[in-house]
Amino acid sequence: MLHSHTHLALLTFLALCAAQPLATRAAPGVCEARSPVQQALLVELYTSEGCSSCPPADRWLSSLKAQPAALAAAFHVTYWDRLGWPDRFAHASHTERQSAQMQASGARYVYTPQVLVNGRDWRGWPTLPLGGPGTARAQIHLQRSNDQQVVVSVSPGPGAPPRLALWWALLEDGHGTSVQAGENRGEQLRHDHVVRHYAREPAWAVVSTVTTPQRMTLAAPTKGEGGRMARLLVVVTDAATGSPLQAAQLQCPAAG
Repeated sequence: MLHSHTHLALLTFLALCAAQPLATRAAPGVCEARSPVQQALLVELYTSEGCSSCPPADRWLSSLKAQPAALAAAFHVTYWDRLGWPDRFAHASHTERQSAQMQASGARYVYTPQVLVNGRDWRGWPTLPLGGPGTARAQIHLQRSNDQQVVVSVSPGPGAPPRLALWWALLEDGHGTSVQAGENRGEQLRHDHVVRHYAREPAWAVVSTVTTPQRMTLAAPTKGEGGRMARLLVVVTDAATGSPLQAAQLQCPAAG
């Protein structure tokens, strides 16, 4: 008989595998990814290099690289910068996003480190919710057309809301910082899944679930800072509530 903690871990592993989104090469020179039938597990971390309680959450988010089914993004916020250490990864749009999601996420206030799992405030980290969120109400296909652009196709599924929206981010791994001031003075911090660019696309109406997919082209280069590989994360949401319906990511080596 499995011990209870082993059983829970197994259930979590199986649920993650069932929802695993894969990046694939369909043919030589073609890099693409399709979202799974089940809704992908989207993990957002709101963090700051100026927050002394954030490094454990940063390390936990880095550990999710071993769980490819969990699509993770670290949004560095700006409101800790006033305490003496400006976080170079922080951006006002990340702070605005956290505030805008507060009510929908179930949180009563903004804070760091804050974890959202599929749009909901999740204080149970370093574990993840058991079980999957069910069949996705939208599907995503990503295909890189060149080193600077990715074509995104979104197909609504059964139960899709009347209007969809989309946000996307370029992520980088392997960043390190020697903090010289503030609450983390003297610490050597490491960051993965760092959001280096965040953008939203205009909402659109869903005519029917059998219409031609909505297509758009994103300016998403394959390389980020220092030549490190950039990863594209795309999230389709309910335009009315902001709730994520599906997510997919793509990382392709540069041509040549």
